[in-house]
Amino acid sequence: MITITLEDVRDAAARLVGVAHRTPVLRSRTLDAMVGAEIHLKAENLQRAGAFKFRGAYNALSRLSPGQRAGGVAAFSSGNHAQALALAAREFGTTAVILMPADTPASKRAAAEGYGAEIITYDRYTADRAALGAALAAERGLPLIPPYEHPDVIAGQGTAALELLEETGELGALLVPAGGGGLLAGSATAAKGLHPGIRMIGVEPEAGDDTRRSLVAGRRVGISVPRTIADGQGADIPGELTFSINRRLVDEIALVTDDEIRAAMRFAFERMRVVMEPSGASPLAALMAGRIERLPPRVGLIISGGNIDAARFAELVCPDHEATTVG
Repeated sequence: MITITLEDVRDAAARLVGVAHRTPVLRSRTLDAMVGAEIHLKAENLQRAGAFKFRGAYNALSRLSPGQRAGGVAAFSSGNHAQALALAAREFGTTAVILMPADTPASKRAAAEGYGAEIITYDRYTADRAALGAALAAERGLPLIPPYEHPDVIAGQGTAALELLEETGELGALLVPAGGGGLLAGSATAAKGLHPGIRMIGVEPEAGDDTRRSLVAGRRVGISVPRTIADGQGADIPGELTFSINRRLVDEIALVTDDEIRAAMRFAFERMRVVMEPSGASPLAALMAGRIERLPPRVGLIISGGNIDAARFAELVCPDHEATTVG
């Protein structure tokens, strides 16, 4: 089985210098007092294209030869990878064609199209996106860059944790959103490579706990496509590569409800002036809801993204709006 190492993450970091933002690490005294620990938040909501995904997309494209990427690249994505790959493709002077769920938030689709991507939609509840993506790439003769099941993507995603730990020094725990598992796998590779004793904690919505079930079972376990406001965490089964890494390096998975995610988004906006999309807020939700037992004195978490439009944000966090869910 292919895997990645701390050196792979460091190599990816070198490729991203001057291309990806070195995002800030945020602090909140109010949050520290609330949870009883020193919290360091890596603000990937301020990354190019609004999420950590740009790191992996650019790293993967940089590893292709000019000839391989000249005709374009293909991908499938629930939103953030689509935007990231479209932007990365533009940086390399090429194009991207991307399969996106028909119910993807309109702002995410518009952003991907704004970067020059061609979008093809599918029904996430009835179609196999990996199979559709492979067929599309084969039909058009394009390299397929999946959102997480790719070693260069995973190594790129791990650079966020690498930067965080370079700035903060050793932490007792690192909380990372878990969707398909690429950010978690890359972060765990970087964090455990630097500090083997760190607690790696993935965070999933209760409705989409495929990673938790898989780690408990010791094998990949599929679930129904989750219906949750955390649309970026809508995977129904972990990737083979990401799971092979996470089962070795991840210590535990915390689960959060949609209401806990809403509360975290509201707190971040009102007290920190930070906009988080639901998936990006899930680690903060786990902290605020007391889902992490034996919290160490110093904790890091990755805010994975901030791609949410004003209307959707208001709908989710304002009590005067009736909450709805996105698959």
